[in-house]
Amino acid sequence: MAISKLQLVEIEFPETMSDEILSKLVDSEEFHPEPASKFVDSVRGLKVMNKDNPYADLLGRMDEAAEKYGININTSEKPQIINIVEADDYFCECLDEANKISRVKNELQVMIDENNQAKKYLKYMKDLDMDFDDLFSSEYIQVRFGKLPTMNLDKLSYYDSQEFLFKSIYQDAKTCYCFYITSPSNAPEIDNIFSSLFFERIHIPEFLHGTPGESLEIIEEENATAEASIKKYDGKLKDLFSKKEKDLSIIYASCQELNKTSEAQRYVVVFGNNAAIYGFCDKHYAHSLKEELEQMDKVHVEIKPAMGDSRLYPPTKLKNNWFSRPFKMFVEMYGVPSYTDFDPTNFVAVTYTFLFGMMFADVGQGILLSIIGFLAYKLKGMKLGEVGMRIGISSAIFGVIFGSVFGSEKILVPFFAPMASENTMTLLGVAIGVGVCLIIISILFNIYLNLKKKHWGELLFSQNGVAGLIFYVAVLVLAMNMLLNLGLNIPMGIYVAIFIIAPLVMIFLKEPLTYKLEGKKMFLYMSPKKAGTAKKSQQKMDREKREAEAKAAADAERAANAEKNGLLANAKGGDALKKLAEGTED
Repeated sequence: MAISKLQLVEIEFPETMSDEILSKLVDSEEFHPEPASKFVDSVRGLKVMNKDNPYADLLGRMDEAAEKYGININTSEKPQIINIVEADDYFCECLDEANKISRVKNELQVMIDENNQAKKYLKYMKDLDMDFDDLFSSEYIQVRFGKLPTMNLDKLSYYDSQEFLFKSIYQDAKTCYCFYITSPSNAPEIDNIFSSLFFERIHIPEFLHGTPGESLEIIEEENATAEASIKKYDGKLKDLFSKKEKDLSIIYASCQELNKTSEAQRYVVVFGNNAAIYGFCDKHYAHSLKEELEQMDKVHVEIKPAMGDSRLYPPTKLKNNWFSRPFKMFVEMYGVPSYTDFDPTNFVAVTYTFLFGMMFADVGQGILLSIIGFLAYKLKGMKLGEVGMRIGISSAIFGVIFGSVFGSEKILVPFFAPMASENTMTLLGVAIGVGVCLIIISILFNIYLNLKKKHWGELLFSQNGVAGLIFYVAVLVLAMNMLLNLGLNIPMGIYVAIFIIAPLVMIFLKEPLTYKLEGKKMFLYMSPKKAGTAKKSQQKMDREKREAEAKAAADAERAANAEKNGLLANAKGGDALKKLAEGTED
């Protein structure tokens, strides 16, 4: 229905021109290349192109650096011919310089973090008139700074006999910041006592000197200096990459293009000094591609029918009009139809839009849905927004018919009032009629598809074929005649026998009838059992015969393709390759 007709295109060229050919194809959305492995497996002497790809590693490192340092790489820069070794060296020089600056920044930040950690405790000690150097250098006392739960302060009275000096610095309802002093010999016992009271020791950094107040001032000055230095180094990083932004962007864009070309090597078949690419595209693009490529020296392009090579099966390219195009996403959720099938997108678009509008008929809500869909598509690029625009318009149209505006049915005069009691049966009849039409259309689609594929058994005898259609329509006519008193004078016995029972029998006997239609035995037949031999059904024997015939035909076709229509025959120097292959076989 809306599946584009494709052509098989074979491009043959010297292997040395592979990068040039691939660069013209990798960005094309019209050309669908086929993996070279499909040919390598069937023809001896062929191989898949496999050159080193030095671009992926550089691209990965540039992406990491861009994320780490916030490098603004312009991906829209035009690719150029570059020397990958020189480009890599240039990037490494930039990265080394950036890493040096970053290491200094990190060291400064570590110092700031340590200072900030110390500040948290010093703010509680700033009023203490003691020198850290004197406290921690003494051989005769041990000092422990820390905090303990306020509720445990009263328990210290139990240890009055112990030799320690306790001092509270700051306390609130939960926590008391404090320190205690004891002798080195008593320190282990006193530490155990305070540990039992859930004392958490706070280690004073070695870089703190003087009184707590003096240390706090020194830390503030150091942090201010470090933060200023960090800003200076940030500016250096920014200047570094801003000066080299264009060069780095060119390297990145060029590597991207070359990387795509390098990854596309899996589509290139190599035979001797020549190579080839197979692919599918529509007729118009195939001829323009042939005209463009054959202007290049030693390049030959051959256009064949889509089914011209048994090793290849054409991909599906959906071609829809502006109305149905957004609904393609719903079809693809269930799978893309094959090349020989039909595209149901148009049918889905029409039925979905119609049914949504009929079920959610409202002028105001429909217009609002269309506006939201339009904004979502234009501002965010959401495909679902295009669907919202269409179903919103359908909802608004049916809203005018039914006279509904934001749920109110008093603003507009309806052409048809669905909620009126006199219209209940009409509305029910329309709903049933729409469902019946959709079922019949789906059966007709299946009949058409099986006719196209020449699946006669499925076409005639399946529940979604001719037999199923006759049965469904017959039951529908009979029910309508009984319920609506159409006045049809139907001879019931003959009618039921021909249009109801006969199709049911056909559906039930679909498989044997299909065998009969193909000139085979209808029912299972078991040959007389012989000693030492297993029984085989007729169907199994037929299947084995078909498989053998298909294998023989495939082998013959592969041999013919390799000899006449394959890569060796069409390639420059193909005669020499064929002689080489014959010599190998001998």
